[in-house]
Amino acid sequence: MTKLVPSKKIGEHVITQPIERPSNDFLNSILGVQFDVLDHGFVRVVDYMGSDTSVVQAARTSYGKGTKQISQDKGLIRYLLRHRHTSCFEMAEIKFHIKLPIFIARQWIRHRTANVNEYSARYSLMEEEFYIPEPENLAVQSTDNKQGRGDVLTTEQAQRVRQILIDDAERCYKDYSEMVDEEGDIRLARELARINLTLNSYTQWYWKIDLHNLLHFLTLRIDSHAQYEIRIYAEILGEILKGWCPIVYDAWMDYRVHALELSAQHVNMLKKALLFVMSEKPELLDSPKGMSKREHMEFINKFELEDYFIDGEKK
Repeated sequence: MTKLVPSKKIGEHVITQPIERPSNDFLNSILGVQFDVLDHGFVRVVDYMGSDTSVVQAARTSYGKGTKQISQDKGLIRYLLRHRHTSCFEMAEIKFHIKLPIFIARQWIRHRTANVNEYSARYSLMEEEFYIPEPENLAVQSTDNKQGRGDVLTTEQAQRVRQILIDDAERCYKDYSEMVDEEGDIRLARELARINLTLNSYTQWYWKIDLHNLLHFLTLRIDSHAQYEIRIYAEILGEILKGWCPIVYDAWMDYRVHALELSAQHVNMLKKALLFVMSEKPELLDSPKGMSKREHMEFINKFELEDYFIDGEKK
């Protein structure tokens, strides 16, 4: 077997600065802390690797902390996210312990971009815990959205539905307990008995995901059209992201959450409107506060308004 021989040199270059493991004070302060979700669910950060700095390091293939100025790191991260350079964001990872209803877990697992290890009902007994929606979250089927909700149920209807859910869950769990009772006369295998449980039963898993795929997950799941029960999990994950990678978080909010996707027809309509604005009131297209000169020129180039500018300045 080849022995690992430590060296202070890489090629002809002497390493003068050690590689430091990025540490985040916010995440360090909440490791293992439970954030409650729904009636019995929770989210906990178990471990993490990397930070905003890791994205910069990967982009520059550098050692240590990369650039010394935060403003330079911020500009680079915003450029990378704006232009969809995704691989650098894969260099930071985070691991969660999450407890959630089974029906949400099945929706969640459609994001096939994470490492998941779920509680096994083949080996362990399921707990007697079920998600029962609050009355304000019980609504009729939407008439214009086949997978969404419409108007909220009346108080009487909501109470009836909640009681149905409670009765069914408790009855199914009672039967489940009887079937797996090791001292009973059935002693059914747990892997079979679990099929009788309702989908509002709770499961748990460890969910490890890189930063790039976390951003994609959150973009879809914090959207107002996402199902309420998964959305509030996503909102908590979003707050954790904000404390973990604040520069990435701000860029993601700008370029994904609060951004719009335009079709070619939309772009042509907007281009005509912008050309009119430039001819009538060009000051309306001055660079807004917080936008870099580079990003402003990218906007100008997208809509072919270069004739009105020279090196970023209006003619």
